[in-house]
Amino acid sequence: MTIEELSRDDLLKLVQLYAKNWLAHDGCWFLAAEKRFDMETAIGLDAEAWRCFSPVEAKRIMQTFGIPENGGLEALEKALRYRLYAVINLQEARHVDDQTLCFRMVECRVQQTRQRKGLAPFPCRSVGLVEYSQFAKTVDPRIETRCTHAPPDPIVDICCEWEFHLRR
Repeated sequence: MTIEELSRDDLLKLVQLYAKNWLAHDGCWFLAAEKRFDMETAIGLDAEAWRCFSPVEAKRIMQTFGIPENGGLEALEKALRYRLYAVINLQEARHVDDQTLCFRMVECRVQQTRQRKGLAPFPCRSVGLVEYSQFAKTVDPRIETRCTHAPPDPIVDICCEWEFHLRR
C-alpha cells in the first residue's frame, strides 16, 4: 500500500508517528551533544539549530496553507497550529487584546518523557525564546516574543507560556 492509498485515520496516525519520530530524533541528538560536551554546550547548539529551523518551518507552513506574510497575530496563531509538534502536544492560544497573543503549551511531550524517566524538567526557556521568536518574526517581522513562563520555572498547570506582541 502507498501513502496515497491510506485511509484518513491511517494518515492521521502517520502524521502523529512522524511527529513523534522527529521529536525522538531531536531528543537523541540533544542527549548525544550533552554526553559529548555538557548541558550548556548542548543547549547552545540546540538554540542554533532552532535559529535555522524555525524560519524554514514557518515559511513552509505559510506556503502550504496560504498564510500571508505580515499577517499579524492571526497569521501567527494559525501557523502555530501547524507546527510539527502541534499534533503531539496540547497547546492553546488566546488573544489578550488586538496586539497581544498568549500561547501556552499545556502538555509537552518532552517534559512528560523526562518526568516519566525521573529526570528534571528540560530548561527550555533560552532555546524556546530563539525558537518562538524566529518563528514569529518569519510570520510577521513586527511580532515581538516574550517568555512569561518556561522551565527552569516549575511546571505547575502549564509547561510554558509565550506572549507575542504586534508592534504597530
